[in-house]
Amino acid sequence: MFEKVAVYSGLIATVWIVFGVFIAGRYYAGYNHAKQFCSELGAAGCPTEKLSPRINNYPLGLLFCFFGWYLIQLPNVSLLVTGAGWCVIAHGLATWVAGYFPMDADPFTKNPSFNCKIHTVAGIVMLLSLFVAPVLVALSPTSDVISQHFKVFSWIMVVAAVVFLLTMTRAINQQTNPGIHQRLSYGAQLIWLTGLSLQLG
Repeated sequence: MFEKVAVYSGLIATVWIVFGVFIAGRYYAGYNHAKQFCSELGAAGCPTEKLSPRINNYPLGLLFCFFGWYLIQLPNVSLLVTGAGWCVIAHGLATWVAGYFPMDADPFTKNPSFNCKIHTVAGIVMLLSLFVAPVLVALSPTSDVISQHFKVFSWIMVVAAVVFLLTMTRAINQQTNPGIHQRLSYGAQLIWLTGLSLQLG
């Protein structure tokens, strides 16, 4: 039972964040999912500063670490798959840090606070860890655990995440609707995580 929950914790995390962000957004008057970042739900001074990390970052960090642990304890797998597990754990730990240290209310501020700087570093770790993990899995030998089809799927999700990251960067520079591009980029990474959960389940 314990391992069954662990193997599906990647899938659970994906479903959790969808509902978590939606619920937090309901308590933030005027919040715009298309224009605002997910992290703005926990920004300093916002109405959901305390709520968002409690229902999003902290439980999600636990789920990511749980799934990462499942990956690293799998027997007879490539070191690349084990490395992907450590990346998922790093993603979980960074999710906790990003929740504990809120970003500034103005995401475009020229003089970020100390907390915002820590939040940004944690965000970079979150971003990179779920870029590296699918690449490691895609490069791992084909086996009963990681099929050839899933390796192709991993590459597709990496490309999708990169494309939407680039469109998000453009939206940030134009200060238009970076929120939707962030969700699409992170969504591609979480779809990969969900796929891996189902592949192993």
